[in-house]
Amino acid sequence: MSAESDTKSICSVFVISVYYLESLVTHFVLILLCVLLETLMDTRTATAELGWTANPPSGWEEVSGYDENLNTIRTYQVCNVFEPNQNNWLLTTFINRRGAHRIYTEMRFTVRDCSSLPNVPGSCKETFNLYYYETDSIIATKKSAFWTEAPYLKVDTIAADESFSQVDFGGRLMKVNTEVRSFGPLTRNGFYLAFQDYGACMSLLSVRVFFKKCPSVVQNFAIFPETMTGAESTSLVIARGTCIPNAEEVDVPIKLYCNGDGEWMVPIGRCTCKAGYEAENNVVCKVENELWHIYRPAGHAVHK
Repeated sequence: MSAESDTKSICSVFVISVYYLESLVTHFVLILLCVLLETLMDTRTATAELGWTANPPSGWEEVSGYDENLNTIRTYQVCNVFEPNQNNWLLTTFINRRGAHRIYTEMRFTVRDCSSLPNVPGSCKETFNLYYYETDSIIATKKSAFWTEAPYLKVDTIAADESFSQVDFGGRLMKVNTEVRSFGPLTRNGFYLAFQDYGACMSLLSVRVFFKKCPSVVQNFAIFPETMTGAESTSLVIARGTCIPNAEEVDVPIKLYCNGDGEWMVPIGRCTCKAGYEAENNVVCKVENELWHIYRPAGHAVHK
């Protein structure tokens, strides 16, 4: 199940004061610096079975459950800790990357404390592995050859910061772990995520897949378009700016760099208001006369 694309903004708020000549009043203006997160898949929005592929069938199992806020969710769980040599794989449905070069995966999960399980062999684990597989099209994941021949790329071994015992779970004191990992560069149309269990007792509560973008912004009297981040966390992607109405470039072409976190940085060049226009709030060029009106109450004369 792949949820429809959803874009959210994470913003930092800055307050600046702006003095308007025409009103003789200082106004406080909120400046938002935002990072755009576009979701490609979020299992928390699922209203039906996720329909992921488990291999072998005796490993991961899809169930309806509850999160720590008692919201109904679709989860996958596995707990074959009493049998050694576990190798259980879980594969998502195909995820279209929508042009993104670097992907982020947020996993929320619970893990049973091995020491709280009586008579469990030493093969019990409190970790699992995250992989991805790039492809241009949907593949037949139920064929046995796929599980042995697909060139999975390992992202990381995911460890729980907190595990729970039977007492914790019975008291509904769920210890939910949240981990985020990223991978790239991606060049194919899309990808699959794969989760490998090799002896844990755990529940995968939710998986959210997203990428980052720098939002459209007006800076130095230029408009910069929404820009995708690069393939690496250290990448800088150049965005060319377009001067706002009644402004023109000065010296060098104006541009900004979009960093791997979806933030704008390193401005180069600038636009300035054309002759006969004056700046207002650093984002508008207005006719000069409009800026030099002096505010007067009704019935008072204008003094120039």
